[in-house]
Amino acid sequence: MRTGLSLSARQWEKMRRHVTGCAPLEACGLLAGKGCRVESVFFVANAAQSPVRFRMDPQEQLKTFNQIEARGLELVGIFHSHPAGPERPSPTDVAEAAYPVVHLIWFVDGEAWRARGFWIEAGRVSEVDLYILRSE
Repeated sequence: MRTGLSLSARQWEKMRRHVTGCAPLEACGLLAGKGCRVESVFFVANAAQSPVRFRMDPQEQLKTFNQIEARGLELVGIFHSHPAGPERPSPTDVAEAAYPVVHLIWFVDGEAWRARGFWIEAGRVSEVDLYILRSE
């Protein structure tokens, strides 16, 4: 279990712009890196095209996994948005969590998008720290 995940401010902003642009539908993507540090953010189309559910397009997901492997990186996180809440993994998110990685959930807090990180394993959810690094 990871207890935290580090991202650059640029990566954070890239994800924020993506989830904002996809709203009111859920957005999703993959985070690649090494250990607890994100090195690349990949957007994957939400094949469900839903405001309350995401399902990554299988062909895009496979293509992205191949890119991650070709770069010598590993999958360190999955992100998706909850445009209408909640600010934590839904029961569906918990039931369908298939990878031992940090899950970032983007949600609207007032008028601003925010995100929280979670570790989901065997039906249990634990919050993890997200570290936004100001310098690259």
